[in-house]
Amino acid sequence: MTQTDVIVVGAGPTGLMLACELAQAGVRCRLLERRAEQPNITRAFAVHARTLELLDARGLADDLLARGVPVRQVAPAPGATLDLRKLRTRYPMVLIVPQSGTEHLLEARARELGVEIVRGAEVVGLRQDDRRVVVELAGGRTETASYAVGCDGAHSTVRGLAGIDFAGKQYQTHILLADVRVTEPPQDALFAEASDEGVVLMVPFGDGWFRAIAWDRLREQVPLDVPLPMEEMRDAFVRIAGTDFGMREQRWSSRFLSERRQAARYRAGRVFLAGDSAHVHSPLGAQGMNTGIGDAMNLGWKLAAVLRGRAPGGLLDSYERERHRVGAQVLTLTDAFNRLVLGRSAIRRALRNVTLRLALRYGRSRSFLAGRLTGLGIHYPPATRRAHPWTGRRMPDLRCAEGRLYELLRDGRPLLVDATPSGEVARAVGDTVKVARHEDPGVPGAVLVRPDGYVAWAADRGDLPGEAMAAVAQWCGAPAHAHPARP
Repeated sequence: MTQTDVIVVGAGPTGLMLACELAQAGVRCRLLERRAEQPNITRAFAVHARTLELLDARGLADDLLARGVPVRQVAPAPGATLDLRKLRTRYPMVLIVPQSGTEHLLEARARELGVEIVRGAEVVGLRQDDRRVVVELAGGRTETASYAVGCDGAHSTVRGLAGIDFAGKQYQTHILLADVRVTEPPQDALFAEASDEGVVLMVPFGDGWFRAIAWDRLREQVPLDVPLPMEEMRDAFVRIAGTDFGMREQRWSSRFLSERRQAARYRAGRVFLAGDSAHVHSPLGAQGMNTGIGDAMNLGWKLAAVLRGRAPGGLLDSYERERHRVGAQVLTLTDAFNRLVLGRSAIRRALRNVTLRLALRYGRSRSFLAGRLTGLGIHYPPATRRAHPWTGRRMPDLRCAEGRLYELLRDGRPLLVDATPSGEVARAVGDTVKVARHEDPGVPGAVLVRPDGYVAWAADRGDLPGEAMAAVAQWCGAPAHAHPARP
């Protein structure tokens, strides 16, 4: 029997990100992966602006940028263009990068932090009590920990063993996927074309290969186990887009049936769900991996704070309260995209296209859609009505006296930003928490930033030193009394 603090099941982007968060905070974790080897299949390929900000908060964004292709404009519907360059972020783009590239980056960081990744470890049983979780593996070995997190995908074994319902539906349209080489690549980094016969996309991986995606109404009911030859993909592209871009080689292909499902709960006792284990949806909008990384960033620091004695166990309840809501919003967004693009009624599709074009003309509706698509608009509801309006919202990347704010978050610790002219808040909290000074008049007098880049508490009037000390005690605990928990 092997003992640790947290068992993470699933070594995809979500599981790797969570393991990195835990290890950086000094929490012992083991990452169990059923696959004996890393697959060479790329599923997710788009990294949105908010995910890049989260990776930047751990010093990983620049390395990922070097692996990908930035896209500065997207077209959610014909004639409706969203200019991402107008976003107020360091990363005004969608970064096109193979999922394997994201996984390699995160795995390298996890190993650097000392995470033990156990491949070929198939979970077959799980039981828990009020002190620990015991995970049973094929072959008879067991793993024991204080907590376990299922990051093992849409067909999650952990979710089933924890008895959590996965409610939703399957979409009827089969999607065609293939990795191809082309002789006449599209000029746009992210090519998309729609017609009455379907929708096609061509996405570059940056290494000469492209992901070809087609929703072909002529082939939407072909059984999933029927092989997908390159000739069928060529035909779909020619009929829908007028060209196949000279497809000449195919290394992988598949038929795919997407689903719209969400776990009824993200927690069952000492077992949590994150990533595709908790939510799956239409690939339109490229939200899956991005939402999963957001889950990991939210849960990681909370588990670490509880295990290290810096926060009460009730903090863990906020994970489901915050992220289940986000998952539901993502399902609503991707379902709307799916109906907009793939709806069977041509009249309804035309009306939706007109509605979306009108929405993108106006600042408020354009900002709302951009925030949902890129993740920059994600926020968490405050615990009380009297909370400052900044509470629960994404913290902007301020230029502080000590450096850029997201660089100051790279050690995974909370950060108190003091914008008072006299620096009274910084003096009051002393060295109980990391402090940065800022003089922007648009920033509240004091802001406590969570390790995941969201505002835990803010105030711009009243007894700022006293309130700041109370907020630090609530969210960060007293480091002098911190201690690592053991199963």
